[in-house]
Amino acid sequence: MTDAVLDVRNLNLSVGRANIVNDVSFSVSQGSTLGIVGESGSGKSMTVLGATGLVDSPPAVVTGTSTIDGANLVGLSRAKLQKIHGRRIGFIFQDPSTSLNPVLTIERQLTEGPETHLGMTRRAAKRKALDLLEAVGIPDPGSRLGAYPHQLSGGMKQRVMIAVALACDPALLIADEPTTALDVTTQSQIMALVRSLQERVGMAVVWISHDLGVISGVAEEVVVLYGGQVVEQAGILELFRNPLHPYTQGLLQARPTLGSTAELVVIPGSPPDPKHLPEGCVFFDRCPLRLDPRCETERPPLAAVGADHLVRSFCATSGSDRISNAWEASRV
Repeated sequence: MTDAVLDVRNLNLSVGRANIVNDVSFSVSQGSTLGIVGESGSGKSMTVLGATGLVDSPPAVVTGTSTIDGANLVGLSRAKLQKIHGRRIGFIFQDPSTSLNPVLTIERQLTEGPETHLGMTRRAAKRKALDLLEAVGIPDPGSRLGAYPHQLSGGMKQRVMIAVALACDPALLIADEPTTALDVTTQSQIMALVRSLQERVGMAVVWISHDLGVISGVAEEVVVLYGGQVVEQAGILELFRNPLHPYTQGLLQARPTLGSTAELVVIPGSPPDPKHLPEGCVFFDRCPLRLDPRCETERPPLAAVGADHLVRSFCATSGSDRISNAWEASRV
């Protein structure tokens, strides 16, 4: 994509014998949101951490390219990465209680970035901090500047984390399961807040989640990861209307539906051990279909099956209805 804010190509990440990320490619453009989805252990967070230079190498070995502003973040020195992190890339992590510094006031955590990256004076940075707290919906922001993280609720800490991520007006926001630890009402508020701020400043967003319901509410395009590989990629409407990989269908049918009395699909087993990935399709051991003899012995390629729809499966051409029926038969 020529207008991509972040362009990741053939990213691989390994630690020792563990192949955690395997030939992953994606792009996200200005003003758009890319959702990365998969269950725990699928490689979502490690993919984005590797792509943004937040994995220590060594011990990790990261190859491929991850480009922002013409700079490849893979292999970039720590000094150069520090000039990009916070300034061009903002991060919202899953648990604000462990992401915010417990011994620094909210004011200091909000002013440090603008002072360092934007050259602001302490007074100007404090004014910006007040504006940010107001923008993210913190009541009485003036009195909150002197507070410490432990004095705030979980929802308010997450709003502060968003304010910190936006303090230097980044071009890209990485949101790594930012609503997982929050109640449903606060989760909805945080999602609406990020969308609102995105529309206002036009930043690109990469939103990581195990919850397709959350992804459906924030993203225009979705990458489904499993075993550290992209198994399906499509626009959000296309993915929900025509999911083609058995794993994607399993995730969709495992979601509870309001008013439904049907028992949920359970995907048996666990994601593969990155030290011992299967010889064939990474989903083979858990797949209810296994129609093609190549599934066990040959890795399927990531192939286009329509306009902007990619899938990595020998069984996708069998039709989504047949895959759906196979999952229906597995309901517990």
